[in-house]
Amino acid sequence: MKLQWKILIVVVLIIGALAGYKFYSDKIEEETAQKFDTEKVIRMDLTKTISATGTVQPRDSVEVSSKITARVKEVLVEENQAVTAGQVVAILDGKDVEARRDQAQFTLTNASQKLARTERLYNIGAKSLEELQDAQYTYDRAKSELEAAESDVDETVILAPMDGVVVGEPLTAGSMAVQGTNNPTVILRIADLSEKLVKAKVDETDIGSVKVGANSTFTVDAFPSEKFSATVNKISQTDTNNSWDVGSSSSSSSSSSSSNSVIYYYVTLNAPDPKNLLLPAMTARLDIIVGRVKNALCVPIAAVKTDGQGSYVEKITKDEKGRDVAEKIYITVGLYGEEFVEVAQGNLKAGDDVSTTYQAAEKKSTSNQSGMRRMGPPM
Repeated sequence: MKLQWKILIVVVLIIGALAGYKFYSDKIEEETAQKFDTEKVIRMDLTKTISATGTVQPRDSVEVSSKITARVKEVLVEENQAVTAGQVVAILDGKDVEARRDQAQFTLTNASQKLARTERLYNIGAKSLEELQDAQYTYDRAKSELEAAESDVDETVILAPMDGVVVGEPLTAGSMAVQGTNNPTVILRIADLSEKLVKAKVDETDIGSVKVGANSTFTVDAFPSEKFSATVNKISQTDTNNSWDVGSSSSSSSSSSSSNSVIYYYVTLNAPDPKNLLLPAMTARLDIIVGRVKNALCVPIAAVKTDGQGSYVEKITKDEKGRDVAEKIYITVGLYGEEFVEVAQGNLKAGDDVSTTYQAAEKKSTSNQSGMRRMGPPM
């Protein structure tokens, strides 16, 4: 009887030890089983954009200045006033040029009379051909001087060269308008605000993907909740600093600085403004569409990893115990969006789970550490 009890106790202890060992093993296995953050593989319309910053500009604009040096007598328009081509917008004081015109008229009249006398005398042999030619020359020069003086008088009336709107405050009456080819005095500015442009600077790394006709959206600080549309209509063939032209003085002076800086290219976009909200010089923050794919098979960008064989994702499935199992699936990526990337090729389908968990490379254990590793639960 005592022997049976001893055997029963031993059996119970063995069963208890085995149950404890299994419980402990399952717990360790559960704790060490890898957990994954997952996202679904989906189909979606994918759009790729690049960001750029630009400036709102009128389609056409002109600076109205004087071709003569004179004091401004009267300005007939105000800021924001609409004008038409040929409209009188300012008048200059013309006393000096009118006096020169009158003097030129007197000179021409005298030269004309002298030429007529010389012709009569030449016809009867009283004057030489040389004298007749001198009289003709004097007459022609006086006529040219009168035409120039009359042109200067006409220039005292300033006309609008185009339809548009006066932008900025015009010069005030009494100011001196100085002619010149380099820095003439600007009396007023006229801009055609019926159509707007955005002139943007695009990084050289992105310029290759921008095409004429590409659509874009942009915002301005004045209307942060308003989204405007634009279309690319011109791409500059040279960078903003012409840094390639080593022969020009401007480029040579900036070559040292531009060699270490980012190269930008100007991209001009048409920007419809039916509400007339955009003003010249506003800063536009653009998203230019450079790629679009409809119904593309996509995974989150965070799920794409790379190794020596290329790009891959970890497809997550469950084993017989319900634990996550990662399968490495190599893919060919296509178009990149802001958060998703197109899977051009790969053994994936919509609805699959892929891991977005980042796994750091495991460090190899030292010999001492491996010797101290616990091999199992104590009995």
